[in-house]
Amino acid sequence: MLRVSASEATTPINPPPARGPRNGDLPAYVGNGLIGLRVREQPLQAGMMIVSGFAGEHPERRIEAAAPAPYPLAGDLALNNVWLSDQPSVVSNLVQAYDFATGELTSAFRYEAGGVIAEVEVLTFASRSAPSIVLQETSVRVDQPCELALRAVVEMGGLRGRVIRRRTDTPGEPEPVCDGSILWESEGGLSTCGSALATELTGEEAERSVQTWDVSGPLRTEYRLRARADRTVKLRQLVAILPSVLHDRPDEEAVRRVARAKASGFETLRRRNREAWAEIWKGRIVVHGAEPEHQAMIDAAVFYLNCSTHKASPSATSIFGLATWHDYNYYFGHVMWDVDAFCVPPLLFFQSDAARAILDFRTRGLPAARSIARLSGRDGVQFPWEAAPLSGQEASPGGGDGAAHEDHGSLHTARAFGLYADVTGDEAFLREDAWPVLSGVADWIVSRTTRTKRGLEILRATGPAEVPEPPDNDAFTIMAAIQVLRRAIRAAEQTGRAVPPEWAIAAEDLYLPVRADGVIAAHDGFRVSEPKGATPSPLAGLFPYDHPASERERRNTLDFYLKHWAEYVGAPMFPALYTTWAAMAGDRDLALKLFEEGYAAYDQARFHQCLEYRPDHPDSQVKAGPFFANLGGMLLGLMLGLTGVVVDDGDPGTWPRRPVVLPRGWTAIEIGRVWVRGRPMRLVARHGADRAELTPAA
Repeated sequence: MLRVSASEATTPINPPPARGPRNGDLPAYVGNGLIGLRVREQPLQAGMMIVSGFAGEHPERRIEAAAPAPYPLAGDLALNNVWLSDQPSVVSNLVQAYDFATGELTSAFRYEAGGVIAEVEVLTFASRSAPSIVLQETSVRVDQPCELALRAVVEMGGLRGRVIRRRTDTPGEPEPVCDGSILWESEGGLSTCGSALATELTGEEAERSVQTWDVSGPLRTEYRLRARADRTVKLRQLVAILPSVLHDRPDEEAVRRVARAKASGFETLRRRNREAWAEIWKGRIVVHGAEPEHQAMIDAAVFYLNCSTHKASPSATSIFGLATWHDYNYYFGHVMWDVDAFCVPPLLFFQSDAARAILDFRTRGLPAARSIARLSGRDGVQFPWEAAPLSGQEASPGGGDGAAHEDHGSLHTARAFGLYADVTGDEAFLREDAWPVLSGVADWIVSRTTRTKRGLEILRATGPAEVPEPPDNDAFTIMAAIQVLRRAIRAAEQTGRAVPPEWAIAAEDLYLPVRADGVIAAHDGFRVSEPKGATPSPLAGLFPYDHPASERERRNTLDFYLKHWAEYVGAPMFPALYTTWAAMAGDRDLALKLFEEGYAAYDQARFHQCLEYRPDHPDSQVKAGPFFANLGGMLLGLMLGLTGVVVDDGDPGTWPRRPVVLPRGWTAIEIGRVWVRGRPMRLVARHGADRAELTPAA
C-alpha cells in the first residue's frame, strides 16, 4: 500500500531561491492563462507581458503575432529623493523565491541611497479567481527616518504600438473609480488592450498624486511620506488587463474589473488565488522512488502548464505558454499542433474547462480551416500550421514551408477533440463541437490520399522530421490518420449519423511502410543515416497514438529507434517521450537514463523552466522556455504512457491496458485526483502490476 501524507500528496517541491543577477537565464514567469508576465530579478523594473488574444504585426516578419503589452506592475522608489531608476547599480542582495503551491513569486533586494538603506520585498501573482487581474505588493523598511517615495507604474516604454486613450478620471463620477486606464493599440492596429490601475498604501499616512497630464505616457501613481525605521510601508498594485477580443472597449471593461478587485481587496484575492491553486494541486503527480530533483521538475511542468491555461483564455496557449523574452525570434505566439498533441491530453485531467478553451479557439477557427482545405484542393477542414492568436488563420512566416507540407497538424487537433469528448463524457460537446472537427478532418484525410496498387497513400507529406524534400507515406501521419478515422467513425455511431463508407475504406487501406524486418519505417525509402533519420516519429504512432501494430512490429520498431536515441536527443519535443518508449520495451535502466537525457537535461535550474533545446545541442541559439511540447510530452508520458492508460468512450475502468513498467527505482506513479466524466478519480500505477488502477477518489 502506498503511504504518503495528504500534505505531501498535494504540495509541490519549490525550485531553490535564485540569488543575484540572472546572467543570461530567463526571468521568472508568472501567469494565469489569460495574462503572462516576465518578472525581472529587480521586479520594479518593467519586464514583459503577453495577453491571450492581443496581437499585432511582427516588427520584422510583418505577420500577425502575439504582441507585448504595457507592463502592468512596474514601479520605483526614492530615498531622500534619490530614485532607484536613476541609481539601479546600487541594488544588492537580489533574491527571488517561487512558491509553486500558491503561484506567488517573492523578490527581495536592498537599495542604498541618500545615506539610507532600504530592505525591499515584492510579492507578485496573477489571479486565477479573477483572471483579468494581476497583483503586486511592495514592502519597504528603512534603517533610519527618511523621505520615502513609492511609485506604481503601467509602463509602455520600448513597446511598439501607441496609446489611443488614457484617462485618470471616470466620466460622470465625482471621484475616479481607479487611478487611471489606458487603451493600447498594437503595431499594425490589429487589436487593442485595455489596462486599469488601482493602488493603496498601508503602514503610514502619505501624500498621493496621480500623473494626470501625460496623455500618451504611462499610468503613474506616487506616494510620498516620512518613513520611520520601525515601520514597514506597503504599496499594493492591482491592475486589470483585457484584450479587445474579449471586449470592444477593453479599457472601460478593465476599469470595471479593477473596481471589483479593489472592492474585494488584496488579501481576499490572494486567498482565493491560493484556494484555486490548492484545487489544481489535488492532482499532483507523485512519483514514488524518484529522485527529489526529478520530482521537482515534474512539479514544475505541472505548474507551468496550469499557469498558462485558463477557461477565460480566448486564444488557447502558445508553444511557450504566455511567456516571451526579448531574444525569442520565432513561433511568434502562434498556436501550433504541439499544444493539441501534448498539452490538451494531460490538461484534461487537471482543468478540463481550460482544455475546452483551447479547443474553443480551434472551433472559432473552423471557417479558416475550411478555407485552407479548399485552397489546397481538399475536402473537409485543414487547420493552420501556425494559427494566428487573434484571427486563427494561417500565419506562418515567409513562404510557409511547414504550412505547405506538414500535413499531420490537423490530425492532432481532431484527436484532442475526441479525447475531450471521451474524458469528459460531454455528449453535447461531441455532437456540436467534436463532430464538425472529427468529420471535417476525416473528409480531409480521404481527399489527401492517392490510390495506388499498394493501397491509399499520402504523398509528399513532411512528418516531424522537418526535411527540405517531403517524403511519401510519413508513418507518423499515416498512423495518426488511421486513429482519427476510427474515432470519427465511432463519433458518427455515437451521434446517430450515417458513416461515410470512404472513412472505413481509408482506415483499412492506408499504406504504412513496414520493412522486411518488421520495423515501421519513418517513410518510403527511409534510411537511418539520412538527415534527421534518428527522429523516432514511428514510436509516437505507438504512443501516444496507440496504433495497433502487431507484437513483432511493435517490438522491432521500439528496439530499432531506441538504439538511435543518442543521435536525436537534445532536439525538442519527442525526447520527452523516450522514457515511455523505453519502458514499453521493458528496459527500466534505459527508461531512467532517458528521463535524464531526454527531459531533465533540458532544465534551466532558475525556476525549473524546461528549455526548447538542450543547451549542448548545435541548434540551441537562445534560452527559450518553458517549452510546452517538452513539458507536455513528459506529463503525457507519465499520465497515460507509463500507466498504460488508453482513453476511449468506454468504461474508464477498462482504460488501463498494459502491464506497468517504470524507470529503475520508481516504484509507483500516484495521482490523487484526475477528472474523468465529471467525477474525481484516483490513478495509481505500481511497477510490476498487470494494470494501473483508475478508481473513484475517496
